[in-house]
Amino acid sequence: MFDDKISKIFDESIGVISNSKSLEISIQNVIDKIIFCFENGNKIIIFGNGGSAADSQHFAAEFVGRFLKERNSLPAISLTTDTSILTALGNDYSFETIFSRQCESIVKKGDIVFGISTSGNSVNMINGFNTAQNFGGFTIGLLGSDGGKLNKISDLSIIIPSNSTPRIQESQRIILHIICEIVEEYFSSKK
Repeated sequence: MFDDKISKIFDESIGVISNSKSLEISIQNVIDKIIFCFENGNKIIIFGNGGSAADSQHFAAEFVGRFLKERNSLPAISLTTDTSILTALGNDYSFETIFSRQCESIVKKGDIVFGISTSGNSVNMINGFNTAQNFGGFTIGLLGSDGGKLNKISDLSIIIPSNSTPRIQESQRIILHIICEIVEEYFSSKK
């Protein structure tokens, strides 16, 4: 009954992932920047909304823990994990400040602030990037569609060539794993 639909979804996903291979230079630029950040004693701060919040937590966990190989822990923080902070900021200020206020307290010059979004238009993420840049953070967007407003203010962007939210998210997860694997390869060889 749904065989055609299932096959179509697989074909769409494979197509977007295949087209994402064209992002190799952008991905390498992000990897180089992350390696430089870690080598210089800085950290990566990650956030997103909804499913992208979960992806930000997964991404941070791969750096702090490990991806495939033993190595020293790498400093990464997801700003989507502390419900007390998130609800206090949302209640006392507004949802639009949940990332900017946290960036104000922890971003230092040389840190990377990494935003994951399918649209690139969430006000709380735009505010987070603006605040991070004011405090010397380097902003990277992993985005979809045309990259939205975040693409216009990001220091670096990777934009998935799709307008379909689920297909964008699937490709984003693969790119996050590529970043983790290559960064880890670099640091495990230095262990």
